[in-house]
Amino acid sequence: MGPVMRKMPTKLWVLLLFNLTAFWNTTDAQIRYSIPEELKEGSVVGNIAKDLGLEVAEISDRRLRIASESGKQYFDVDLGKGDLVVNERIDREELCAKSSSCLLPLEMIIENPLNLYRVEIEIQDINDNYPVFQTHEHVLNIPESRAPGTRFRLESAQDADVGSHSLQSYTLTKNDNFILDVKTNKDGTKLPELILEKSLDREKQSVHTLLLTAVDGGSPARSGTAEITIRVLDNNDNAPVFEKAVYDTQLAENSPLGVVLVTVKAVDQDEGVNADISYSFGPHTTEALQQLFSVDTITGEVKVKSPIDYESGTSYKFDIIARDKGAPAMEGVCSINLDILDVNDNVPEIILKSAPSPVREDAPVGTVVALISAKDADKGDNGRVSLSIGSGMPFALKPSISNNYALVTAAALDREMYPEFMVEIRGSDSGSPPLTSKKNIKVEVLDVNDNPPVFTQSLYTVYVKENGAAGSILCSVSATDSDIGENAKLTYSVTNSKKLDIPISSYVYINSENGTVFSMHSFDYEKIKVFEFLVQAKDQGVPSLTSNATVHVFILDQNDNVPAIIYPSSAMGSVSHQRMPRSAKMGHLVTKVTAVDADSGHNAWISYRLAEATDSSLFAVNLYTGEVRTKRSVSEQDDASQRLLIEIKDNGEPVQSTTVTVDILIEDGLHEPISDFRQKATERDKKNSKITFYLILSLASVSVLSLLTFFILLIKCARNSRGSGSCCIRRDSDGYKNPNRNLQIQLNTDGPIKYVEVLGGDMMSQSQSFGSYLSPMSEFSDLTLVKPSSTLDFKDTLRGLDASLPDSAWTFECQQQKPPNNDWRLPPNQRPGPSGAGPLPEGAGVVAGTGPWPNPPTEAEQLQALMAGANAVSEATATMGPRYNAQYVPDYRQNVYIPGSTATLTANPQQPPQQALPPPQAMPPTDAPKAAQTPASKKKSTKKDKK
Repeated sequence: MGPVMRKMPTKLWVLLLFNLTAFWNTTDAQIRYSIPEELKEGSVVGNIAKDLGLEVAEISDRRLRIASESGKQYFDVDLGKGDLVVNERIDREELCAKSSSCLLPLEMIIENPLNLYRVEIEIQDINDNYPVFQTHEHVLNIPESRAPGTRFRLESAQDADVGSHSLQSYTLTKNDNFILDVKTNKDGTKLPELILEKSLDREKQSVHTLLLTAVDGGSPARSGTAEITIRVLDNNDNAPVFEKAVYDTQLAENSPLGVVLVTVKAVDQDEGVNADISYSFGPHTTEALQQLFSVDTITGEVKVKSPIDYESGTSYKFDIIARDKGAPAMEGVCSINLDILDVNDNVPEIILKSAPSPVREDAPVGTVVALISAKDADKGDNGRVSLSIGSGMPFALKPSISNNYALVTAAALDREMYPEFMVEIRGSDSGSPPLTSKKNIKVEVLDVNDNPPVFTQSLYTVYVKENGAAGSILCSVSATDSDIGENAKLTYSVTNSKKLDIPISSYVYINSENGTVFSMHSFDYEKIKVFEFLVQAKDQGVPSLTSNATVHVFILDQNDNVPAIIYPSSAMGSVSHQRMPRSAKMGHLVTKVTAVDADSGHNAWISYRLAEATDSSLFAVNLYTGEVRTKRSVSEQDDASQRLLIEIKDNGEPVQSTTVTVDILIEDGLHEPISDFRQKATERDKKNSKITFYLILSLASVSVLSLLTFFILLIKCARNSRGSGSCCIRRDSDGYKNPNRNLQIQLNTDGPIKYVEVLGGDMMSQSQSFGSYLSPMSEFSDLTLVKPSSTLDFKDTLRGLDASLPDSAWTFECQQQKPPNNDWRLPPNQRPGPSGAGPLPEGAGVVAGTGPWPNPPTEAEQLQALMAGANAVSEATATMGPRYNAQYVPDYRQNVYIPGSTATLTANPQQPPQQALPPPQAMPPTDAPKAAQTPASKKKSTKKDKK
């Protein structure tokens, strides 16, 4: 029963080992399995997926793999089941030699996200090795004179197994002379010794043969044998004896060759040849050890023969034999225990466990980039390694398990500044002096669409001539994107906006790829002078980013409009008919030709020239005002019918011109109708009173309208005054404030046109006028009340009025405008008209009415200036448009000339009407005849005197 009981635990243990019942535990986030060595390939160690807390499908998707430090792939992962299986034969003795604990570290790397798990496989020993003697036959020469109790060292057997499976005992075959004694060293090794129990007698038995058996502790036990032959010698009965049985010494690794480790010394009590001693290694000394050390046979010095590396062996134990030269030779043995001292001679090794993964530039702080480990072949402090990272890098090293680190992001990344990083990892041990090593890891930063496109200009200004061909290139916008790839591919588009309720897309088209802007049609300066639109640049990133740039397009005026004649209107016919008295003197104002040009700037500067005349010596046309005056007094010899062909041309390039024909009838009795009118004043008092009633009614209506307008503006200004300044009081350049608007009534009966003007306005602004115009040729004296109108519908209004009124009853009103910009004024020597008269063009004739123009111009001249220049200047100035040279724009600060009279009507309520200045010195000064007083003027003066 005894043997059976001893075998049962062994069978159960073997059964458990080969059934692969592995167990694991977690210590410091590590998993440990224990398996026996020599398992077959494919044997299951454990379910690694379950132990890691992962699903079976997850380990395949996340590419679980094994990294082994031993260099051999002893294990693999069954991705279908999640089992850790044996991939290659495992020999514990090959991996761990005589170490009592044999751990095989594994590193399980899983991706998405990147993580590292450390797994330790404990390889358990099985009794698969026999005790082996290096020398199977051992000869001992023992003199017969040796006394009982003498000990003889025997060769130790070697068993590669450890623990209970290692060498446990020795046995010796039975004999009469020797017994076996086994000693145990500090490290647990057992040394067999042969003890002479009974004296030898060579004459009885000269040779003794014994069998030494070494037995291990396995079940079943394994054993090895060695044969010991003992020869009984005669004489030389003293063996050499060492001073020490054991020599303990130390040696630093990397010691120079030839250094003496220790000197052994033995003494032989014999004399002569029997006392002559030589030293050598013991018979069981390995060849590897004999390659490292040498023994001087005479002196007994043990020296270093080859470089000593602590990492190859930390300690050595061998025997030195002292043999004399007697016959038979006697031997003495001593042991040398050599400890190798570690020197910090190995630099730390930095190992990249996984290739660095490209990281997005918007990756959060702490994103794992790579797994790194470090090791040092030295021991103790010399093998303790610490890793660090270079300064200024947006990365950090996060310690993991046993000298494992994770390279993680430590700050926000910006690919546009640093598309990649060369991260320098520095390893340093704790030796003295410390050794360091470096390893560079290249980390690529992936682009993220985090940069919007940037235009080279935020504002583009384009000047385009009108009447250009459709499809012509206006400009080219360009934007750049700091990103790369799809994130940097740009497309251009025009944002959806309108100009004059027309989509911008009907004006321009943009090439989406290169940003070239084309015109969709020809532009007309008279319809549109400036417009703007937004160009959007959009990248192809996800999500896409955009930016805008503003494009201002200024249309440049071209001289493409012929001057349009306002008076005489085409509704009157192709020929204008005018009358004048034969008694007219030099400088008499016959009529005035007025024209406007739809162009702008110098293209709208109009000049008048007398092209043809029945008598060119009688009439002259003012170059700038279009006034037709007599150059001399009308004589009896002058024809009664005079025809003038007046050419009107602009100052553009090429010049645009038109002509108007004026027929003038010189009558001798032109004053008679006025005399008849006086004689019939009594009969027409009722009609005059009726006209006066209409005038009073008109003035009352205008006053009520002005008051309503004033109150509306006052309420509007009161509402807006909270967020802005006062809108009711305007300050001019002189600091003059005029919050009130004055009303003024001016009655003019001089000349062939009779009219009353109601003027309202301050001294510094244009006046609004409401005029009642009377025709002296009408039987009932027609009344026309004209409201203020804008310049846009001026020509249509004028045509309607001219169609219903006689030639002498025409009028026009202009839109209220701001005072002309000082930038458009001309020097005095370049002003048109009398204030700036210079050399006349050829054929222009003599200009009448020269002299300074201290007062504002007539309404027709104001209209010409405003339509031709001031509007364009105001709009172009407000929109940063092109500015024209001031020398091409006339100054229209003139008096108002009344046709048919030499009187001048001023718009300044503080200044009385001025008389027209005399003609130039070239013409003899003559007094203009006084106009006869009409009944209406008599009645007016009478009422005034009474009042």
